[in-house]
Amino acid sequence: MADDTGDTGERIDRRALDEAVRFTSDLIRIDTTNRGGGDCRERPAAEYIAGQLADIGLEPLLLERDPGRTNLVARIPGRDRGAPALLMHGHLDVVPAEPADWSVHPFSGEVRDGMVWGRGAIDMKGTDAMMLAVVRAWARAGVRPPRDVVLAFTADEEDDAAPGAAHLASAHAELFKGCTEAIGESGAYTFHADGGLRLYPVGAGERGSGWVRLTARGTAGHGSKVNKQNAVARLAAAVTRIAEHDWQVRLSPTVRASLREIAAAYGVEGEPDAPGFDVDCLLDKLGTASKLLAAVVRNSANPTVLQAGYKVNVIPGSATALVDGRIVPEGDEEFLAALDRLTGPDVDWEFVNHDDPLQVPVNSPLFAAMRAALERFDPEARVVPFCMSGGTDAKYFSRLGIDCYGFSPLRLPVGFDYQALFHGVDERVPVDGLHFGVRVLDHLVMSGETGRSGKEEREE
Repeated sequence: MADDTGDTGERIDRRALDEAVRFTSDLIRIDTTNRGGGDCRERPAAEYIAGQLADIGLEPLLLERDPGRTNLVARIPGRDRGAPALLMHGHLDVVPAEPADWSVHPFSGEVRDGMVWGRGAIDMKGTDAMMLAVVRAWARAGVRPPRDVVLAFTADEEDDAAPGAAHLASAHAELFKGCTEAIGESGAYTFHADGGLRLYPVGAGERGSGWVRLTARGTAGHGSKVNKQNAVARLAAAVTRIAEHDWQVRLSPTVRASLREIAAAYGVEGEPDAPGFDVDCLLDKLGTASKLLAAVVRNSANPTVLQAGYKVNVIPGSATALVDGRIVPEGDEEFLAALDRLTGPDVDWEFVNHDDPLQVPVNSPLFAAMRAALERFDPEARVVPFCMSGGTDAKYFSRLGIDCYGFSPLRLPVGFDYQALFHGVDERVPVDGLHFGVRVLDHLVMSGETGRSGKEEREE
């Protein structure tokens, strides 16, 4: 490859845009449904991507902890091999979809009405396709990125990531040598706020996960008898207490920055460090944009699964429930104490998954470059940092000392409910949105950003 980067328009040609759409459709047609508990097979999708990368001279590695649960890693050498490398990652698995509920078959990859339809269009085969189209465009144009770019396509993000990103970070850390920063899932999409504002939230944090199993024990017996040690009743009471609990406000540095910048976009006062600051009052003033913030200013715990009994006239001796807990930075102590108190003396609890929250600098050179790339292709964009309410593979790559950002750029039309399509019915992505994302990703990586970590500038 030549060292000349060329102009963006020369790199991202019609073929690159068409490939982003075609790759999205093709990947959707490869059914990688993750039903949990190991019931998934990502290998066909990994092999498809490997073929497209091999076609441009790369030598991708296919890595498995479990048979069929395939990850792919490839490195694109940059012009400055001594510069810190950038990781670009996306997952290959998708959540289940029931065809009877959809307007189109969820694994058709159909292009209709300016959209690519199917499970994974948003989450996140569309982004995988954009990354693939971009690096193939570089190869055709004979250009190299300023620094090494490592591509990772992972298994099992939609479950616990044990055979996926967690495995890569623990067993294959050497493949990410030199990576100081990463871009991945969920962020840099158009959020249409009140008054015509076009916000682009870029992920600079994630709440931690605290998935919990509750177990209530009691005395088994006949359903017609009085039973004060009824395990089902004890569990139900604990679940109700957890669901109704009011959590304390805890604002991370990322959320504070997000509050400030979104308030400024709305032209309202919003200084989280001001005496007497009331976050709920500010959220009321932010209209639709409050959706970006309301879930991340506190811990949360939502009961999701109940399991008890086997016959209507038999009181079981035990009952269990699962609770999806999410924990803000420095919120662990509160979460643990609350679960101890809310479950009470007759219900035990344990973590089934517990991951730390994630925070990265919002004043880093990379964040500034992401802002500039979005503004170049949408001059009216208001780029703001935000904290994701859920989690992504970024948590595992962060264990390697990598600053991980949520950056999957899409320009979306008014009325397109991006968040509702995550795991929702009729998931789809605009063709124009994919084209926008390809251009933004290309410009970001080729902009000359050196990838200095910015850790010394981290907001305390």
